[in-house]
Amino acid sequence: MAVVTTARRGRGALLLAGAMVALLAGLWGALALLGYDVPASDTTAADHGILMSLGFLGTMIAVERAVALDRLWAWSAPAASGVATVWLLVGGWADGGKALLLVAGILLLAVYAALQRIQPSLHNALMALASVGWIVTAALWLDGWQLFRLLPWLAVFLVGTIAAERLELSRLIGIGTGPRAALAAASALLVTAAITAVWSPGVGVRLGGAALLCLAGWLVRFDLARRTVRQHGVTRFIAVGLLAGYGWLAVAGASWLAAGYQVWGATFDTQVHGLFLGFVMSMVFAHAPVIAPAVLRRPVPYHRRFYCHLGLLHLSLLIRIVGGDALGSRTTWQIGGLLNELALLTFVAVTAAAVLAGRKGRSGTGWLPDASTRRLFAGLTH
Repeated sequence: MAVVTTARRGRGALLLAGAMVALLAGLWGALALLGYDVPASDTTAADHGILMSLGFLGTMIAVERAVALDRLWAWSAPAASGVATVWLLVGGWADGGKALLLVAGILLLAVYAALQRIQPSLHNALMALASVGWIVTAALWLDGWQLFRLLPWLAVFLVGTIAAERLELSRLIGIGTGPRAALAAASALLVTAAITAVWSPGVGVRLGGAALLCLAGWLVRFDLARRTVRQHGVTRFIAVGLLAGYGWLAVAGASWLAAGYQVWGATFDTQVHGLFLGFVMSMVFAHAPVIAPAVLRRPVPYHRRFYCHLGLLHLSLLIRIVGGDALGSRTTWQIGGLLNELALLTFVAVTAAAVLAGRKGRSGTGWLPDASTRRLFAGLTH
């Protein structure tokens, strides 16, 4: 058993390291997109969105699901996305890396299908539906589509996965069939919007905005975070991160609905980063204290300093979107973007320090999640 646990821990750590490579490359490319004079390659800048969404976030989600399924073959999904990221960064035959990302998405769908056979449930079915967003994104990208045309499908993958995971936890409070059906309908609307955007981007993006607003409303109304925010320690930290992210999901949804299809500019920046930084990254920050121990098989002590990267993320987004996008200040926009990157790097550094503290059996001034907290969030990885 110890040998098996060590092997799982090693696989998880190695593949998370691959996700970190994608994150760092994506952040480096983002500096060039923000207008900073850095020697970024064409790949890191042009493929910034793919590196962040599928290379970084996709690999992490695939690792999490491999842990949940607990089958050796399930690790092929994050392995394929990790190798694809390296392939893209090294250069050469770019379509090879794109094709491997497509394979990774198909493998992730197979993992969800296996989980659904073991435990038939609406949340597993919705996660499988969300993984189709990865597959379609990779397929269209391989076909030569520009990234701005793929955003609705990336939303299907990332937003749909997160919403389904929150539904998975809702069983702890006995949520009824009506709210469950409402979430399924909102998720179906998001997929419908992405399909529509293939032929009519203007209509599809506005429809997607309506779906995002519906999902934000559902999460605020029915998610556990409304209750757990009144608790203490890591449980409150997770709830604060979730609720803040739901606010950005509503902002992004409203922007999609009001402005429709955009290709570049301030509104496009709000549409993209309000969703993928404000919502998705806030979810990553919030879930990290629970997901990291499950993947790495080590305790990760919680510390109040976790609020540093969470607060910086949301403050920097306000600077970028309000001062930069809304008020039209390029300098403020650049500063906000740079602080966005600092928030992500701080998250990596603080989480790594917590992992090392857990490895040494120290909790510092923080504490480890108690038994009730572990039970509360166990649904994320089992």
